[in-house]
Amino acid sequence: MSPERPDTRGIVDPAALLTRVRLRHHEPAEPLRRHVEHYWFIDWDLPEPYASNVLPHPSVHLTFQQDDIDQPPYGELTGVTAPGLYARKIHGRGKVCGVKFRPGAFRPFAPDAPVSRWTGRVLPYEEVFPTTDPATILSPTDNTDSVDDTARIAALDAYLLPLAPAEPDPQADLAIGLVDRIRADRGVRRVADFAQAEGMTVRTLQRLFHAYVGVSPKWCILRFRIHEAVETAAAGGDIDWAALAADLGYADQAHLVRDFTATVGVPPTAYAG
Repeated sequence: MSPERPDTRGIVDPAALLTRVRLRHHEPAEPLRRHVEHYWFIDWDLPEPYASNVLPHPSVHLTFQQDDIDQPPYGELTGVTAPGLYARKIHGRGKVCGVKFRPGAFRPFAPDAPVSRWTGRVLPYEEVFPTTDPATILSPTDNTDSVDDTARIAALDAYLLPLAPAEPDPQADLAIGLVDRIRADRGVRRVADFAQAEGMTVRTLQRLFHAYVGVSPKWCILRFRIHEAVETAAAGGDIDWAALAADLGYADQAHLVRDFTATVGVPPTAYAG
């Protein structure tokens, strides 16, 4: 099965990461696509440790992973990482099969708690999902080195399909649509203006994001803009930072530099260099 072209938005220094790991994205079974953005698979075989950094999306992730061939596999649930970067050191020979839930779409899988309960947390997946053998997800066939991910996709589908909500959740659908608009429309710059345009009060919008997204609407606005700035910086070339700041909705270049540096850890010019 041919994977989707990996979306590297949010990966700090994607070129360096992709020289060390094999990253693929795949679509889940059709009934899951309302809730799951994609599956993501990573395999590596490294002679020395490597530290990867990701500027997270407002998404919850379910992962089954094996850090090294000599260690047992396990599963984790990772809430939205806020603030800052998500750092992970990998070494030896390992693999991850991940599920990226669409922003706003995780709550129906765990309806008893607001998604903000998981924000900033990494916990054993069994605290939220039914227990399974992680090895059956990571290596569902004897040919564990196969490039063909069909069996892994089928194993994740088989695990998640019985858990998929039988009925739509209108609030989840609303949250999904609102986050999609923030991501796509650079004109969304202020929470109050966005709430008014959507016919909502700021308080109602904030409560919806607390319950279904896990972070605030302001966090989402800033994070998607920083994603674009990081992607532009990674592309290199002659960048007009003042023009980019204006295009992304910042008052001036200094505000973009401040947010970029606080989030990524270095100024945009240093990152681009």
